[in-house]
Amino acid sequence: MKPQNAINAYKQTSIKTASQGKLIVMLYDGAIRNIDTAIELLEQGTRQLDRVHNAVIKAQDIVAELASSLDLDRGGDLAKNLLSLYLFFDEQLMEANIRKDPELLRKVRDMLASLREAWAQIAHMAPEAQV
Repeated sequence: MKPQNAINAYKQTSIKTASQGKLIVMLYDGAIRNIDTAIELLEQGTRQLDRVHNAVIKAQDIVAELASSLDLDRGGDLAKNLLSLYLFFDEQLMEANIRKDPELLRKVRDMLASLREAWAQIAHMAPEAQV
């Protein structure tokens, strides 16, 4: 097996066996990683604006997935507040992508990182519980 194939197989197994809380943390990690990529490219003065655009779009897709995973019926005010945040993040990411604004990307990244830490604590405290 090629090394890259082994890495991909490991990642797939990690995803398939992760708890719901861990999956949410993994989604946050993906959004943050893509925003970091976009920020880094912009700060390097890259002319590869298509790569910046694609990284921000991937982050938006992940935020949309987080929003679609909310159970608004059972989640109460918490789910509604998270939905409002996710919609705000999506708007800010879209604006940052249009303006190619690393500072706006950094603000969204920092807010996502704070939420990620909260979810990581929840997942750690109750790994088998439904989140």
